[in-house]
Amino acid sequence: MLDAIDESWLLETLAGLIAIPSWGGRERRAQEYVAAAMGGLGMEVDIWEVDEGGLARHPDYTTEIERVDPLGVVGKVCWGDGGPTLVLNGHVDVVPPGDASRWATPPFEMVRKGGRVYGRGAVDMKGPLVAGLAGVGAVLASGIPLRGSLLFQSVIGEEDGGLGTLASVLRGHVGDGAMVLEPTGLSVATAQAGALNFRLTVPGRAAHGALRHQGVSALEKFMLVYRDLVGFERERNRGVDDPRLSALSVPYPICVGTVRGGEWASTVPESIRAEGRFGVGVREDVAAARRALEDRVAACCARDGFLRENPAVVEWWGGQFAPCETSDNAAIVKVARGVARDLRVGCEEVVGVPYGSDLRHLVNAGGTPGVLFGPGDVSGAHRENESIAVGELVDGARAVALCVMRFPGELSSIEPP
Repeated sequence: MLDAIDESWLLETLAGLIAIPSWGGRERRAQEYVAAAMGGLGMEVDIWEVDEGGLARHPDYTTEIERVDPLGVVGKVCWGDGGPTLVLNGHVDVVPPGDASRWATPPFEMVRKGGRVYGRGAVDMKGPLVAGLAGVGAVLASGIPLRGSLLFQSVIGEEDGGLGTLASVLRGHVGDGAMVLEPTGLSVATAQAGALNFRLTVPGRAAHGALRHQGVSALEKFMLVYRDLVGFERERNRGVDDPRLSALSVPYPICVGTVRGGEWASTVPESIRAEGRFGVGVREDVAAARRALEDRVAACCARDGFLRENPAVVEWWGGQFAPCETSDNAAIVKVARGVARDLRVGCEEVVGVPYGSDLRHLVNAGGTPGVLFGPGDVSGAHRENESIAVGELVDGARAVALCVMRFPGELSSIEPP
């Protein structure tokens, strides 16, 4: 059956999905495309208009982008006999392409070259999503009788908070185990760090540039705070002893991604606004993590004469990715590890990842134990010339096919507590 993975279908379908520029909240056309692909494979498809207003009342809802007509899509297969439900998950939204001149190929045109395919979303994560569909398609085409059911969530909004997966979970699309097809190199990730967007506003006092010493540069005060945050990151990561994250030099990064300020070239800047993301430990309480950053900034300000009287302000906005983890004893972990071993892909041991993902909605809100398990290298994401090897996509499809076939048996073999 693994030899029946339709590579041509996989690449043709992926080319069509990459050609849809699904960023900045414009995801509907990509969702309609995936829904059609699911239907073509013989899946029943649940398509619904996401009620973002109602969704916003849930405590786990976060977003950064204003959307028009958000669409939910879940493909379903039921083999019957009251068996377990496996959930697969992949997102169609991508980050902006950036400066097109930095790309060797057009970002929204899939180009195959040297055994790889290039294009925005090739690895994060249109490629893994379509590979998952190809794996499901191979299982369905084989006609092998199985137990239980399958739900394949195609979601929007992962990059800015995960509202698509949260909407799917709240609609009842949950199960006994989940695989989020993020690019882990087909290593089995049972833990993900959290990531909280923050905004830091640092004040100054304006003055004519020719008399700059009469003012207080918000940029210089920001640099005081920023250098302290670099030290804070070092301290927070010094004692991390989780073996799943041992290969990472900085499991819980603090990154300042944007800095804006100043009104005029010859005026001392009176305010600097910086935005970034704050890494949260796998088992760290989110509220405690927020307080830790707020207290650190306050302590830094207290050591400076001007900032003591005019402290920097920390706000929390946009994507708020809580951490999560799944027990090594969960059926989905055992299945994914066995598949990785038999296909000779990924790492021998379970791993953790330093980024947030939609897994936490399935685990935390949906009560579904899950793993991150997909083809590709995440280090190639969010940058120019994004790509993935064709062989990795095929391996991803094969891995999904095996997991779909093995999950019911593994779950039924686990004795209840």
